[in-house]
Formats: sequence, structure tokens, C-alpha cells
Amino acid sequence: MAENRTPREIQTREKTERTKSWQRPEVLPTPNPEPGYKFHWVRISTRGDADPMNVSGKLREGWEPVKASDHPEIFVVGGESDRFKDNIVIGGLLLCKAPIEMVDERNGYYQQQAEAQIHSVDNNFMRENDPRMPLFNERKTKVSFGRGS
Repeated sequence: MAENRTPREIQTREKTERTKSWQRPEVLPTPNPEPGYKFHWVRISTRGDADPMNVSGKLREGWEPVKASDHPEIFVVGGESDRFKDNIVIGGLLLCKAPIEMVDERNGYYQQQAEAQIHSVDNNFMRENDPRMPLFNERKTKVSFGRGS
């Protein structure tokens, strides 16, 4: 019986090339850029509970929902929200876009607010400063190891 077999050295296997290796999927996919627009994911629900205050606030700010047909590169299985059925919704987040100029103005406004708060806290803190016991000591110390110079 063993004599009817063909030796393994004669047998060859066809090599198949892998077309694509596995990659960890992005948590939120990145849409293809559109000139003049920035993208932002807006929370529409948390653990299945709708968050209409957040959504309406972002829409009043100027963010507009992105149509799924405008970005076919983002694959979405089924709609998570009846209200946004034609848009891209993943995990309770709605993909929105806004003009870059508006986003820059918004970021500048919040940056100015943050700086004003920091300035206010610093002024309030320094109000308690006494020259006999300063809150900040601007002297610098130097520590050297070994022989030093």
C-alpha cells in the first residue's frame, strides 16, 4: 500500500498571497477631508438614553449632520437613531461638520474664556500675598551630583 503514494517532495502547494492583513479598527472612523470644513463627533445618546440638550446645542452652534451618502467610505450597519437615519451615527455619536472659520472663532472664544478664568484665579490668589511670606519664591536652586564644578 505504501508503494502507491507519491513522495511529498513532488507535491507542491499553491501559494496564495494575502490581500489584506488584519488591523485593529478605528473606534471612530475618520471621514475623507472636505475643503473648508472640520469634522466633529456629537453625542446624541449615552447608554441608549437620548441627549437632546447636547445635540440641539451643537446644532445651534453651527455644526451640521453629515449625510451618509456624502461619505460612503464610512461603513455603517443600520441606523441607531430614527431622527438621524440618513446620517452617520456610531455608538451614540453623530458625525457633524462646520466651516473652518466658525470652528476657529469658537476655539478662540473658549481660549479667551479660559485665559480670563486663569487670570481671575491668579489675581484672587495673589491678593493674599504678603511680602513677609511670599506665595511664590522665584529663586532657583541648583543641585549637582558627584564632584560638581
